[in-house]
Order: sequence, then C-alpha cells, then structure tokens
Amino acid sequence: MKLKDLLKKTGPGPLVTAAFIGPGTVTVCSLAGIQFDYTLLWALGLSLVATLYLQEISGRLGLITRMDLSELLKKQSQNQVFKILSLVLVFLAIGLGNAAYEGGNLTGANLGLGVFWEAPVWEINSFSIQSGTLLFGGLAFFLLWSGNYKTLEKALIALVILMSLAFLMAAGMTRPDWSAVFSGFVPVFDEEKLPTIVALIGTTVVPYNLFLYASLAKNRWIKPKEITDMRWDISLAVILGVGVSMSILIVGVANPVSELRTAADIAQGLRGVFGEFASYLMGFGLMAAGLTSTITAPLAGGMVICGLLGKSQEIQSTSMRIGMGSILLLGIVVSSLGIRPFYLITLAQLANGILLPIISGWLIWAGSQSGFLGHHTNSKTWTFFGFLIWVLTLVLGLKSLGAVFGWF
Repeated sequence: MKLKDLLKKTGPGPLVTAAFIGPGTVTVCSLAGIQFDYTLLWALGLSLVATLYLQEISGRLGLITRMDLSELLKKQSQNQVFKILSLVLVFLAIGLGNAAYEGGNLTGANLGLGVFWEAPVWEINSFSIQSGTLLFGGLAFFLLWSGNYKTLEKALIALVILMSLAFLMAAGMTRPDWSAVFSGFVPVFDEEKLPTIVALIGTTVVPYNLFLYASLAKNRWIKPKEITDMRWDISLAVILGVGVSMSILIVGVANPVSELRTAADIAQGLRGVFGEFASYLMGFGLMAAGLTSTITAPLAGGMVICGLLGKSQEIQSTSMRIGMGSILLLGIVVSSLGIRPFYLITLAQLANGILLPIISGWLIWAGSQSGFLGHHTNSKTWTFFGFLIWVLTLVLGLKSLGAVFGWF
C-alpha cells in the first residue's frame, strides 16, 4: 500500500496517539529503561492489548449508535445514581483533569525546546513568566481556534509521524542487544518494579482517549460496514503509539544518568554517549510530544464537557471554543507562571482512579449489548477477555487512589 493510500485510509486514530504520548509518557518510559533495562517491555505489550480492546469498543459504539460515550451514559443508564455519579466523575477526571495536566504538557514542550534554544524567562515582580510555554500555548490556541478540523488533524498526524521517527531513530542509534530486548517481553514480577509497571500501563490506558475516539469515530464513519476501517485506524494508532513508548524505553537503557530531575535530562544524558544528534532527536521528540498533547487535551476535554451539557461538539461552535479555551488557558497560566497545580492534579487522580474501572466496565458491558450494537456485539469469549482487562483497570484505579491517600 502506497503512503498516499495509507494516509487516505487513516482516520482520527493518530489523535489518540498524540494524546497518550506526552511528556509524562516520555519520562515514565525513560525511567523504566534507566532503572530496569529492557525487563518491563512486557508491561507495554500488555498495555497495547488493553488499550486496543477498550478503544475498539469505544469506536464501535460511536460509529453504530452515532453518540459519544457521555451522550450514551446520559441517555442509556437506567440507574439514576450510577448515571449522576458517572457524569460527575467524567467531568472531574476529564474536564478538570485535562486542565490540570495541560500545564505539564506545555512545560514538557518547553523543556524539549530547551535542547535547541533556551526561551527567555521574564521576571515581573514576584512572578517568573516562561516565554516558551506561552509560545506553545499560542500555537495550540491558533490551531484549535482556527476551527478547521481537517487542518488540525493533518497537523497532528504530521507531528505524530515526525515525533515517532525521532524516537525510533534515537532507539536505533543505541544499537540495543536484541536478545535482551526480546527477553524483556517475558513477564517477570518483582515488587520493586510494580509502581513502574502500573505507571507504564497507566500512561497508555487513559479514560479521556476512550471518550475522544468515540466522538471522532461517529463523525468520521457512518455505515456499519465501515467498522473494518475504524479497526484498522485505531489498531495502527495504538500500535504506533506503544511502539514509540517501547523506543523511548530502549533509549532509556542507554542513558547514563542515574535519575531524572526534569524531562530535559533525557536528552542531555544522551549527549555524551551519542553526540549532539541523539540529544536533538530526543529533544525534538519531547517537544512534539508536549505540543501534540497540548492540542489534544483541550480537544478531548471540550468534547466531553459539551457532550455532558448537550451542547454542539463542532470545533467551530461557541460551546467547544469556550470548553477548549478554558482548559488551554488554565494550562498556560499554570505552566507560564510556574504554578504547581497540586490540588487540581490530586482531584483529577482521585476522579481518574474511580472513573477508569467504572467506564471500562461499562464499555465491556455495552460491547455485549445488542440494544447498543445490534449484531455487532462481542462474543461471550471476547467479553470474558474483557473482564480480565477490567481487572487490570481496577488495579490501575486503586493505584491512583493509593497515590492520593498514601496507601502504598
């Protein structure tokens, strides 16, 4: 298949890749490689399976029902307590959560830029304003406010391709021990590695991507026979994204630093080993990862908020612009002024910890209901496999709650 035909067949899936490959993923995967060599590649393989399973159901629900997940939760839930609880959690975890993490996305993009050029810091009274984060925030604002979804999609696809090439090339330059790489896909459980395992899976299986893809799928495909195209799209996107995560982990193995104080240390640590070019590749990858997540977080959050409120989800609509603009503006303020959004992030972690097992369990159940999907439902065997995925999301949810309450 020619590249032109491949791009023509590709749908909104790369936006999912853009969303979960952010500065947090770069840092977590790098640390996994630095601390444990290749031994946790299997955890990323597990996250690939879980993410593919859940994202495919969300895309199928959006395509067949012509509604996104927030609309389905509002209209289909018979239990009013469950419905209200779910909608509140969705708003907190995705609306407020994306706003809280937006600051980290902008900061990560600025750190990647720092490998090439140190953007000036303006001191005004007691505030330090990071001009780099304002630059990336302004670029994201322009792309989102333009209201041209096709242009936005093309820009994100281009950034995802360039970001992926940067990380893949950096991994190739490390000349990894392939026998050790392949042995890393054999699961080995160790209590010391558990927090990192959970973090690796948690950076890929994220609730807002489930809502985002359902919204995008219902707008991209119309006929049930197009399910095959949707599956191709999301499979390519998730496999590419997890492949990039694996590449970052492989690069981390070659990184001589013992700890990461900032995400920029990832690139700086490689400079003495592979020269300037490798550090530039990682710097560009980090910058692109921050920028793509900076754009997709407001987009996803805006769609969810508008879906909950019954407002238009068209990117040019006033409701979407208010939703996206609010999330982006808060991120710009937090990152530019160096504010640590501790309470916002803690609240988002709490909501995510409860939301992830609830929404994944609901998705798995919905995927088996003919009332939603007609004859496009999951088989009993596939539903049982989904139950195993749900157990995994429950563990991730408990870990998020544990981080908030200090349980472990």
